[in-house]
Amino acid sequence: MKSINILGVKVNNITMNEAVETAFNYLCDDNKNVIYTPNSEIILAASNDSEFTEIINSADLIIPDGIGVVYGSKILGQPLPERVAGFDLVCLLFEKMAQAGKSVFLFGAKPGVADTAAEKLKEKYNGLVIAGTNDGYFKDEDDEKIIAKINEAAPDFLMVCLGFPKQEKWIYKYKDVLNAKLMIGAGGCIDVFAGNVMRAPEFYCKHGLEWFYRLMKQPSRFVRMLALPKFGLKVLFKGRSYKD
Repeated sequence: MKSINILGVKVNNITMNEAVETAFNYLCDDNKNVIYTPNSEIILAASNDSEFTEIINSADLIIPDGIGVVYGSKILGQPLPERVAGFDLVCLLFEKMAQAGKSVFLFGAKPGVADTAAEKLKEKYNGLVIAGTNDGYFKDEDDEKIIAKINEAAPDFLMVCLGFPKQEKWIYKYKDVLNAKLMIGAGGCIDVFAGNVMRAPEFYCKHGLEWFYRLMKQPSRFVRMLALPKFGLKVLFKGRSYKD
């Protein structure tokens, strides 16, 4: 699978349809596979943390979650075909999983939120099996118990929604002992599925303005949003030095 190097992170050159097919194929084989969904904020953080970069690059599929990543690829003269948003990928994957009777385990969010999300997902995707849930509020000493819970459920698909870099590091640390065919770091997806956080309207998503919608709804995100121009400038002035 072709990829491009953006500030040290290897992002797969792939369309949404190709990503969904690839993810579903992972569910149908006997190997363990990992998907990470870096946006510009995550790639910027990784560019300052070689260990985190190595973790992201260890994934079997790395999708360009943010429109900033697509713009960055254009700056480098290696344009990605489109943004492949992690939330949209998961939704499309659930449709295929429901038809095939595949199962998912939801791990993350505040206590009770994953349970609410599970009920709503079962209503929306008839045939989708919810293997289990676990909230994202835990201590390091709870890891063994959580792993045992996941392995007992034996899901086809494990969604880890702990926010970056915690979710990526958790998957990387335990992927070899987890009984799941596919694992993904999916940020705030559980909160959206539960109805606690509203996805940006289609207009904003379609035009790469989801970040602007979030900023309007949550002005406190302003400091985090500064990562966008920082990312663009770093790609512009240093991006080519990372190319293979």
